[in-house]
Order: sequence, then C-alpha cells, then structure tokens
Amino acid sequence: MSKKPKSKGKLKQKLTDKYRLVVLNEDTFEERFSLKLSRLNVFVLGGVLSFLLILITTFFITFTPIKEFIPGYSSTDLKIKATKLAFQTDSLKRKLDVLNNYTKALQPILTGQIKADVLDTTKIESSKVVIKDSLLNASREDSLFREKIESRDRFPIQNSTSSNVKIVFFAPVTGSISQPFDAKTKHLAVDITASKNAPVKATADGTVIFSGWTTETGYVIILKHAYNYISVYKHNGNLLKQQGDFVKSGEVIASVGSTGELTTGPHLHFELWSDGYAVNPTNLIDFK
Repeated sequence: MSKKPKSKGKLKQKLTDKYRLVVLNEDTFEERFSLKLSRLNVFVLGGVLSFLLILITTFFITFTPIKEFIPGYSSTDLKIKATKLAFQTDSLKRKLDVLNNYTKALQPILTGQIKADVLDTTKIESSKVVIKDSLLNASREDSLFREKIESRDRFPIQNSTSSNVKIVFFAPVTGSISQPFDAKTKHLAVDITASKNAPVKATADGTVIFSGWTTETGYVIILKHAYNYISVYKHNGNLLKQQGDFVKSGEVIASVGSTGELTTGPHLHFELWSDGYAVNPTNLIDFK
C-alpha cells in the first residue's frame, strides 16, 4: 500500500520538475536565451501546437485549392466539367434515340419498302368544306366572290362545322403525270414528267425533315406539314433547302432532275402521306 503513493508522487514530481533551456554562444559561451520548462509544460505546449497544426491544415485542404495538389484528389474544375459532360451525354443520347426512331419511320418511305396500306381518300374528298349560302345568309354572287378570294389566298375558308380537311395542297411542279398512283403495284406516288431543272415547289407550308441523297432515288427532300401530312419529292436535280428549314406553300425547294438508280428521265416522284398511310395525291391536288 505504501508503494502506490510513492509512485504517484514520483510521477508528479517528474512532471513538475523545473528545467532550464539555455542557448549559448558557441565561442564565448555567452547566454543568449533561456527558458524554464517542465515535462508537463512541454506536453501541453506540444499538444496545443499539434492541434493548431491539424486545424490549419484541415482548413486549407477544405476551403482552398491546395487540396488539388494532394495525390489522387481530382480538381474541382474537373468534377464540374465531368458533371456537365455527363448531362450533355445524356441529352445527346436522348436526342440520338429520337432521331434513330424517326429515321426508322422514314426509312420505308425513302427505300420504298412499305406496306400497301392506302388511306381512303374518298372520305377526305367527301368531307371537304362546302360553304352553304344558307349558313352565311348570303347571295349567290357573294358566295362566288368568297370562293374566288379563297382560291387566290391558297387557304380554305373553314365554316363552323367539323371537317377532316384543314389544309390545301398544290401541284409541286408543272408537267404531266407519266405514272399514276397505283396501290396494287405498290407505286404509292405520282410521277410527273417535267423539263430538267424546272422548279420543284412545296405543296404546302411545312418543315424540312430530310434533305439528302439516296442510292435508288437520288436527291430526296421530305416536308412535314400540319395535321400529320408528309410530302416526299424524289429524283431531284439538286436541293435548295436543308433539314430544319421552314418553307411556305409554293416556295422553290429543289429542281427537277433524273438522279438515282430508279429513274428513266427527268421527272418528279411525288408522294403524299397522312398518319403513316399513303394518299393518292390526285385526290387532293389538281395537276392540270
């Protein structure tokens, strides 16, 4: 029992014993600096300095760019750029998927490998808008004048009744039909013979969704119109519009040519589609 108090007393004495740290001049042994210390003071001072060093180091690593010099630590700018690239890649992937799906939908039109499903255009013909004098409470002369203005503006005047036809198409080129639309032979278009380099015009307002070259049909341009109509122009001599361009009805988009493998001379191969079905253009367009 007497040994434990003695050992505690010795430990306390060792920690509190005073020492003097003296700095002397090597040549003259003159005292330059002296400091009274104890083991306890050294331990406390060392602990405080170590804590401050750790705190300062942590601050610089956390809140300054100095951390980028640590091996294996990526820079902040690199992380930001990587994040942006990841978002851009995801966005491009989505756009690419949409474009691929759209290309797959257009591929049968471009290559001619399509089903012989033909839209019943007799229903469209029968549903064309007819403006009745009784509805307008107008005379016969007023009706004729109204019809004349409607033809001049190239836009139909709709009445209050519902109608499936809300767009008017016009002949894309001046010429004669050399091969008519025939669903039985899968010729889902009309071939119009015209002079070489004659202007090919947009059949209606629309946006160019394809403008390029195919082996079989040469220079091809495709327009998307209102109400899910699509018009296709093949065997052109050259193309004047690019994908994404908006064109007005009657605007020149190409010229008549004889390009591609499946051609016998200067002509326009013209197709009209509605909701994925081939439409006989002669049912909606006066080619005379």
